[in-house]
Amino acid sequence: MRRALLVSVVAVVAVAAAVAGLFAYFADKALSDQAEKEKECCWAEGATPEWMSKVIGVRVPESAEDRRVGYKIGTRYDTGLLAFTLSSEEAGEYLVALNPGGAVTIDNLHPRPKDYKPDAPFARLGLPEPETIVKGMRLGGLCPGDVDSPEGRDTNHCVDIFAHEFKPGTTRIYLRSTIEPGVSPLPSPITSGS
Repeated sequence: MRRALLVSVVAVVAVAAAVAGLFAYFADKALSDQAEKEKECCWAEGATPEWMSKVIGVRVPESAEDRRVGYKIGTRYDTGLLAFTLSSEEAGEYLVALNPGGAVTIDNLHPRPKDYKPDAPFARLGLPEPETIVKGMRLGGLCPGDVDSPEGRDTNHCVDIFAHEFKPGTTRIYLRSTIEPGVSPLPSPITSGS
């Protein structure tokens, strides 16, 4: 009798564990699929470097070339992306003006793996993810009130700054800002999947 009861209990526990495992698997898959869909969804069309510069409150030098921009509408927060190139000398001056309280940009000592895909990727702009680059990459950041230079005096949101000297004498500046939802007005209606 005890043996039959023990076998029954073991069977019930095994079935419960299997059901819980299946539930966890399918729940995780659904969340993962949703996260992947969200990475491809909800990019605002019509965002310009000038508009993004005003939204995040960081000045882009007039001499900046190859300006690229993206604005992703998220469920918890929006993300603004802005990238441009400068001569390495001008990039150095620009970064000094954005360093809060005498801080300096640092080397990327802990790069992300090459397959790293943030929620709002610079790959959308045809660029590599700056977090994956080591050689020639510098990292920094600022938040509202951190600097009093024309470059960042009007900063509205915290900004991650990446500077990559991708060829001798030319540096690409990457700016990524997390923004509270509801920035208004958006440049144009959002698109799904574009």
